[in-house]
Amino acid sequence: MRLLIILSILLLFNCEDKQTKPKNVEKTITKTDTIQQELKEKVIAIDSSKLTLEERFLPLNDDNAMDFFAAYGKLNTETKVRIYTTFGNIDLELFNNTQYHKANFIFLTKNKAFDGTQFHRVVKNFVIQGGSSDDPKVLKKRRKIGRYLLPPDVRHGYKHKRGIISIPSGEIKNAYKLASPFEFFITQSNQFHLDGEYTAFGRVISGMDVVDKIAEQEVDGGHWPTHNIYIEKVVVLK
Repeated sequence: MRLLIILSILLLFNCEDKQTKPKNVEKTITKTDTIQQELKEKVIAIDSSKLTLEERFLPLNDDNAMDFFAAYGKLNTETKVRIYTTFGNIDLELFNNTQYHKANFIFLTKNKAFDGTQFHRVVKNFVIQGGSSDDPKVLKKRRKIGRYLLPPDVRHGYKHKRGIISIPSGEIKNAYKLASPFEFFITQSNQFHLDGEYTAFGRVISGMDVVDKIAEQEVDGGHWPTHNIYIEKVVVLK
């Protein structure tokens, strides 16, 4: 009888141990998983801090482009660029308070997105429009940059007088005239009817004679030059 009681007690303790052990193991596993997750998040945060701005955002899209250019403009404060064309050079000064458009142009310039493109629309006494290209190398480069549009910024009262660089509306139907980021135009004469419709974001400070030469070139019925007018490269000036 005494032996039976002892065996019963041992059996009881053994059952209790089997019941409680999984709970302790479960708590240990849960705690370990939490610690591992926290460590993983810290590693990701450290790795992210090492990425450049471009690596964090590219390819750009309509959701992240404005955040990117807001940050990019603070790090890249240059305002002057030079356009090298087959007819000579055009120097531009970009307006600081059109921050997204200035940052966009500086970014595309530094990433050579305009190099090898053309002035594809020339209307004498009106505008010369550039930035377009069907070159596979240019298109591949732009795909890496992303697909996005810039909202208009006409709050600052800039007039489309002779020598203004501005941006055309995007190739979509939109009441707010979203802008195509890879194209731009330079006014050859005063075009005040464009005010409030397109974003003027800079001006020519040297090379209006080159603009005039380009505007004189022969074009077809769609205002495309009969002989290609290349933008050889665009560079940021110190």
